[in-house]
Amino acid sequence: MDNIIIVPLLAATLRMAAPLIFAGLGGVFSEKSGVVNIGLEGMMIIGAFFAVFGSYTTGSPIIGILFAMVAGGVIAAIHGFLSIHLRADQIISGTAINLFATALASFLIGPIFKTGGQTNIVKGLSYNLPGFLKNVPILNSLNWFVILAIILVFVSNYVIFKTPLGLRIRAVGEHPSAADTLGISVYKMRYLCVIISGVLAGLGGAALSIGITPLYRDGMVAGRGFIALAAMIFGNWKPFGTMWACMLFAFGTAFQMVAQGFSISLPNEFYQSIPYILTMLALAGFVGKTEAPRADGKPYVKGER
Repeated sequence: MDNIIIVPLLAATLRMAAPLIFAGLGGVFSEKSGVVNIGLEGMMIIGAFFAVFGSYTTGSPIIGILFAMVAGGVIAAIHGFLSIHLRADQIISGTAINLFATALASFLIGPIFKTGGQTNIVKGLSYNLPGFLKNVPILNSLNWFVILAIILVFVSNYVIFKTPLGLRIRAVGEHPSAADTLGISVYKMRYLCVIISGVLAGLGGAALSIGITPLYRDGMVAGRGFIALAAMIFGNWKPFGTMWACMLFAFGTAFQMVAQGFSISLPNEFYQSIPYILTMLALAGFVGKTEAPRADGKPYVKGER
């Protein structure tokens, strides 16, 4: 009886965590370099839409994923241009990205799919395991996005903390003027990291659309970009910490889905609010105990000390 509940709950947690992990890792790269990116929500929206669009036009979910990553990177480049080159307020720029992405995806549904509110169902990413793994119950309930998300956590942690590139990223996020003095291009590093954040957030959007439900509809991202941002803060701007925080918040969503089958008579709205309640509690209890990169959110002017 326990397996009937526990295995689906764990599998649902991992599936729901994958989009958050991608976006959360994107936030880590951006903010480690010193650029606040609250536009993760909008980048996930764009990724979710263009993943479906790419799969719809080509018949290939792989091409759809590439569409999502490119679209997320392009939107992130706009945020980077506003925040780094024009030194606009990064919070306002991210908010504008979110509003623009929501409106753009909603608008494009009509002329492309000739429907209102949601796209057609498209071909999703197939998930076939080798024969000896098919006997593991929980693995049969996952998808390739979950596997990729966990791999990218290890890769991101290695890049940020074990490579010269990661050292440069952390340098421009902690003390950009010192990094500039040593010959590191602060602007190039920040552009690179912001675009990486958009690519990863776009991949998170693809994991949400063609990875879970092979269509896009208005409101399907439902604040997950902000939850990923909260997970990044909860995880102290570190890939592994971000992953575990994403797992916690995804557990809230998975529990909401499983708990609705319980015999306890509670309004659906209560279950739907669980992930957001967990997010607020986590931030309220831990945000003061985390430490952001010292130059996070501060535009850099060459020659400034």
